[in-house]
Amino acid sequence: MSRLLLGITALSVAVAVVAILWGAGLLPRASGSAAFPAGPGLGRDAPQELVAALDISIAPDGAGLPPGQGTSQDGIRTYGQVCAACHGNRGRGGMGGRLTGGIGTINSDDPIRTVNSYWPYATTLFDYIRRAMPLGAPQTLTDDQVYGLVAFLLSVDRIVEPGEVVNAETLPRIRMPNRNGFVEWWPDPPVN
Repeated sequence: MSRLLLGITALSVAVAVVAILWGAGLLPRASGSAAFPAGPGLGRDAPQELVAALDISIAPDGAGLPPGQGTSQDGIRTYGQVCAACHGNRGRGGMGGRLTGGIGTINSDDPIRTVNSYWPYATTLFDYIRRAMPLGAPQTLTDDQVYGLVAFLLSVDRIVEPGEVVNAETLPRIRMPNRNGFVEWWPDPPVN
């Protein structure tokens, strides 16, 4: 190896070590000094109301689910109006991909990965629909519409019964077919 390459490698390692130590807070920081200016002075702290409005994540255990409810009958109306054009009849596929079907195929030679066959938590479906759908107008559905869509999509494969009410209390209790198909890596996995 050439001396130049060795020198560059050694310098890269030294810079990486300093960056790690500085990032971990093990090296002193001189914030606000000429050496480390506080920043360009642009922007402002986000108001708590804005942060709360953007914090729409739903945990697998249902933490963060909003009030509201829906049934498959409610959801089929919304689905026909805003989802079917991309996801096809009853979620069986279109340009936006298949959402339903495929139950029991994940461990086969020809798995069909859909929301209903692959996703481990029903709460994730609520989170995703509310956050990202419809594609051209995300976050425009009401919470009741999202609960209805979840109920409808899950009823297609009988994960919930048609007419069953889905809300913040019932949604986390819905057991998805592939719930145990994932390894839980956090220290204390929830008891199922």
